[in-house]
Amino acid sequence: MVVIGMDAKIETLLAVVEKNNFTRVAESLHLTQPAVSHHIRSLEQEFGVRIFVRSKGNLKLTPEGETVVQYAKRIKALYGKVKQELSDKKKHMERITIGITHTSESSIVAETLAKYGRDTPGIMITILTSTINNLYAMMENYNIDLAIVEGRVNNPEMNSILLDTDYLVCVVSANSPLAKKSMVTLNDIKKENMILRLPNSGTRNLFISHLESIPMSIDELKVILEVDNIATIKDLIRKDIGISILARSACLDELNAGRLVALPIENLSMIREVNVLYRKDFTHTDVLQGITKIYREMAKLYSTS
Repeated sequence: MVVIGMDAKIETLLAVVEKNNFTRVAESLHLTQPAVSHHIRSLEQEFGVRIFVRSKGNLKLTPEGETVVQYAKRIKALYGKVKQELSDKKKHMERITIGITHTSESSIVAETLAKYGRDTPGIMITILTSTINNLYAMMENYNIDLAIVEGRVNNPEMNSILLDTDYLVCVVSANSPLAKKSMVTLNDIKKENMILRLPNSGTRNLFISHLESIPMSIDELKVILEVDNIATIKDLIRKDIGISILARSACLDELNAGRLVALPIENLSMIREVNVLYRKDFTHTDVLQGITKIYREMAKLYSTS
C-alpha cells in the first residue's frame, strides 16, 4: 500500500526489497518498470552509493544499500506515526504500541497493560509479541513505542527502566515425583523428558549459557519437544508429558492454583532483569510511570497470594 504524501522513491525502494522484482513492483505501485528503475537510480545518485547488485538473477542489497533501507523503513514508520498521532489528537486519544516477548505475554505484563488501558481515559494500547531481537529492530524503526524485555539492554540510543527481577526455574506437574522436592539437581533433570522453548528464545539462551558455565551441554538432556508458545508448554507439563525450564513469572497463575510446581536448580542461579525499553525521544513519561506503578502493585499481590 502506498503511503500518500511520502517520497515515492522511498516507497519504491521498500517495495523492491519486499518483492525482489522490478516488474512486480511496477504492477503493485501502478508504475512503469522504467519509472521503478529511475526511482532506484535517483536514490543511488542522491546518496552516492550502489543500493542493489544482481546475484544469480536476484537483487541483493549492498552493505550501503542495507543502511539506506534501514533508514527508509524508519522514514515510512515515522510518516505513518505522524499521520496517526495527528488523527488521534483530533479524537482526544493517545495510541501506544508496546512490544513484549512470549515470556512477558504469559506473565503479569499483559494483564498490567490491559488494566492500564482500561483505567486510563483516552489511551489505546496495541500489544505485539515477538523475539527480543525483533523487538529491538522494531524499536529502532519506530514500529513500536515501548518494549518489555528480559535481560539488560546495551544500546546507547535507548533508555530503560527496571521493572522487575525474574529467574528461571524447573517447572513440573503437581503430580510429578519431583514436585515433592524443595529443589532439583541436574541429574534429576537428565532423567526427565524436556520440553523447551525454541533456540532463539531468551529463556533458552539463558539456560544454555548457565549450563555451559558448569560446563555441561544441552545435548546431555532428553529434549523431546521444542515449542514457541509458553501456554502450550505449561499445558503439556500439566499433563505429565515432560518438564521444562521457564521464567517463574510466566507460571504465576498455575503455581498459585497448584497446577504446576516451580523448583530451583542446584548450582544454577538463573536471574535476569525485566526492563521497559524506550527511545530517548519518547516523551510520554506518564505512560511509563503508570505502567510501572500498576505492574509493581500486581507483583506484590501475586507474591503474597
